[in-house]
Amino acid sequence: MRLAILASVAAAALACSPEQGDRSPGPSQTGEPPNPAGSPPSEQPASEKLVRRGRSVYNQICIACHASEPSLAGNVGPPIAGSPLTLLQAKVLRNAYPPGYTPKRDTLNMVPLPHVEKDLPALAAFLGSVAE
Repeated sequence: MRLAILASVAAAALACSPEQGDRSPGPSQTGEPPNPAGSPPSEQPASEKLVRRGRSVYNQICIACHASEPSLAGNVGPPIAGSPLTLLQAKVLRNAYPPGYTPKRDTLNMVPLPHVEKDLPALAAFLGSVAE
């Protein structure tokens, strides 16, 4: 008896699966692009998530010395909007400048922040998104 019930439930489930039951075209079959603006946050493109994470890191750590607006000078630090990852790695991790870089301020006031290393790509994505 149980086996018969399980078999009928499995058959009903199979009949309702998209492969068997629903033959209506999806967005990829109609040529219509998906709507990312209507997507829930978990389905947003990785770059948007990276920028949001970078904004959070900036607001939690960087604005202590840099302005709340990255394109403006802060109390201690210069404007850093558009700073590339190589610059962030050198300054944040070693308080140095990458080879060939001309600093906006020739100071070594920044202390190394090695705990931020994993978030540097996100920070670079955010700073790139607010570049002048």
